[in-house]
Amino acid sequence: MTTVERTAGTEAPATHLQGWDCIEWWVGNARSTAGFLMSAFGFECTGYAGPESSVPDRVSYVLEQGDIRFVVTGALQADSPIADHVRHHGDGVHDLAWIVDDVDATFGAAVERGARPVREPWDETDELGTLRLAQIATYGDTVHTFVDRQRYAGEQAHRLEPGFHDERLPPVPVGPDVGLRGLDHVVGNVEQGSLDEWVDFYARVLGFEQLVHFDDDQIATEYSALMSTVVWDGSKIVMPINEPADGLKKSQIQEYLECYDGPGVQHIAMRTDDIVATVDALRQRGVRFMEVPDTYYAEAKERLADFDLPWAELQRLSILADRDHDGYLLQIFTETVTDRPTVFFEIIERHGAKGFGEGNFKALFEAIERDQARRGNL
Repeated sequence: MTTVERTAGTEAPATHLQGWDCIEWWVGNARSTAGFLMSAFGFECTGYAGPESSVPDRVSYVLEQGDIRFVVTGALQADSPIADHVRHHGDGVHDLAWIVDDVDATFGAAVERGARPVREPWDETDELGTLRLAQIATYGDTVHTFVDRQRYAGEQAHRLEPGFHDERLPPVPVGPDVGLRGLDHVVGNVEQGSLDEWVDFYARVLGFEQLVHFDDDQIATEYSALMSTVVWDGSKIVMPINEPADGLKKSQIQEYLECYDGPGVQHIAMRTDDIVATVDALRQRGVRFMEVPDTYYAEAKERLADFDLPWAELQRLSILADRDHDGYLLQIFTETVTDRPTVFFEIIERHGAKGFGEGNFKALFEAIERDQARRGNL
């Protein structure tokens, strides 16, 4: 594990990032995907946009839980960018949107430092006020939208933005409370040899700091390896980036790149205050997780011997545990939630630890390889 400093000679631009606004999915069937996230993960539908709200080319459902907000969008026109995105990538994340205090300054600074503009700053206005937005490109076909809500009263009216209203999907059968609180981090996969380019992009263009780098000898199994660097804005936005490394067989990152047809968001980590209760609830709702062998827990108990953890419950639910100098964390990973083996979720509970489960890398990636082997992609 190597801690990496900001690129020499690079000063942080004034990007004015305040935190996450939403994550937008572009999918083949928005109603079905939204219903799945509601029934399986306990999200609530809080808004809708479509022809009924004067949005003729798409339908979007706003899903919320804790501080997490997803927007699930599907195309109504066969030749739309949404439909084209789904043809290439399958269901996936298109937009990682952030709250900013000055869209024009943030966008201008990013473009001046090399970001590719997707859409210049524009306004969306209705009777609740004005929303200011702009977009830049990041890896693959993913974008970042900068959002300024200071002149828009939509939060009080439960309206995401102009064109949305509070018509909701019918509630799903009530399941146990899931208890997801917020976003912990969002992980992207990029092509082999391009990791440094994208780490530099976030440092140079957006002022992110490089927290830690993991080499292929740290994230490796008998068959495959990958490299990863974690960047963050110094506050709330944490973005690990992975690239495949040479190995005897195809790595999970290479499988993603082939099945997604390029770089993109691999997984979304969501925080909970009680991972045992959360995972119990998710399993009751039908969510499937990566399983680890019982032998993992003998070694884990030794690594975390000075922490009083509910080992029987962790083993029953296949929850992983790790520690660093600041404390410990508990984590678990779902199987992929899309038809193509691309996007999945992580559930994480932190008790001081600032790491990403480095002690669990081998057990996790061996579990992923077992899934790859079942698909014939290892």
